[in-house]
Amino acid sequence: MIKKACKYGTHRVLEPVGVLPQTAQKIDNTMEIYPNEILIDVISLNIDSASFNQLKEEAAGDEKKIGEKIKEIVGQRGKMQNPVTGSGGMLIGQIAAIGAELDRPDLKVGDKIATLVSLSLTPLKIKEIKAIKKDIDRVDVEAQAILFESGIYAKLPEDMTEALALAALDVAGAPAQTAKLVKPGDSVLVLGAGGKSGMLCCYEAMKRVGPTGNVVAMCRKDADRDKLLENNLCHKVIQTDINRPLEVMEKALDANGGNEYDICINVVNVPNSEMASILPVRDGGIVYFFSMAVSFTKAALGAEGIGKDVNMIIGNGYTKDHAEITLHQLRENPALCKIFEEKYV
Repeated sequence: MIKKACKYGTHRVLEPVGVLPQTAQKIDNTMEIYPNEILIDVISLNIDSASFNQLKEEAAGDEKKIGEKIKEIVGQRGKMQNPVTGSGGMLIGQIAAIGAELDRPDLKVGDKIATLVSLSLTPLKIKEIKAIKKDIDRVDVEAQAILFESGIYAKLPEDMTEALALAALDVAGAPAQTAKLVKPGDSVLVLGAGGKSGMLCCYEAMKRVGPTGNVVAMCRKDADRDKLLENNLCHKVIQTDINRPLEVMEKALDANGGNEYDICINVVNVPNSEMASILPVRDGGIVYFFSMAVSFTKAALGAEGIGKDVNMIIGNGYTKDHAEITLHQLRENPALCKIFEEKYV
């Protein structure tokens, strides 16, 4: 193709015309690149946690059915965007071709990268699903994908395995945003602290609050509780059900000396966590929703309904230098790196 394409990928939108690729119901996944696109031979997809959790429930844990559903979605939409959650994930792969009009001095054919834009807007064509790793939300594939001119990426580091880098980069926006939000002396509640993004957010919050702050983690499993405390990823842990907001609030306040929190960070992967996030936070405090399972309608109307004047932030998966910040966390904390290697590699 020689026609100049839109840097944001609108030239590949098929339905409805005029929207951006993430909003589109169907995009063109023809793997012939425009001069300002990058072609990637895909190695693995890291499906968004909320999306993968929904796929597992729908398929009753059957790996073959999960794979069939992923291929069905990509076949219908030209991208991996779960129609229930609306979310995607990200991928790692090898550069197959770089458009002639792209100036990418840091990149050459053969380089391995992780895309830092969602699969919900990435043209994707799957030839074969090689393996479903349902415990870590990963799908190994023979596939190709397109990265638009505006698409961001990170070259895979040489000092860690591909799988380790993928596990961290998949959620890089959350700990990097935590680094921006948390201040010395803050009280911070992290919901869903036992997962990848939860552990990274806890660690970053611990660094930022200093000796006068308090980081409280919420999880359900005893193993996650022990892992968080033994590795000094938080000050205290509460265990409860995210769908019991009053119980979450009571236990959270008790762990903070009866005081409401300055910040709540929500990284859970199940629905209906909005009120459990809002209730424990003081007026003027921050509720950071990184979870793709969150309904922002429920959050907004719920806060109004209980008279809470909190600042609610949508978890943008991108913030400046988020890849570098997250990979640095693994490099500077051997214990955290070991957890990731044991659980996600």
